[in-house]
Amino acid sequence: MLLNSLRYFGFVDLRDFERMTVKEYGIRMTAVALKKLDQQEFIHRQAWANWQVQSTKTQGKKEIPVYSTFKKFFDKEKIENEIRGIKKPSQDKKLVQLMKRANK
Repeated sequence: MLLNSLRYFGFVDLRDFERMTVKEYGIRMTAVALKKLDQQEFIHRQAWANWQVQSTKTQGKKEIPVYSTFKKFFDKEKIENEIRGIKKPSQDKKLVQLMKRANK
């Protein structure tokens, strides 16, 4: 238990270990295991993304990348706006044209 506390919990003072209850130790060890699982998922997602970004499609006789730009592969701005609840204004072409004429 002491070694795991020093190894996984970042304890440097033995008094921190001595004050910890058995229940708290169990909760902390579960948290460490879940954190490791999150790291494994991240590694696997990276591998998946690497495979996806290298994918190609046939166009005529040529193989071309499925994603021609990074933004087509990962549109951070779009995802960030979704998270923040920002909606992109709809592009009504007639309205845009009318506004351009009015501003001339």
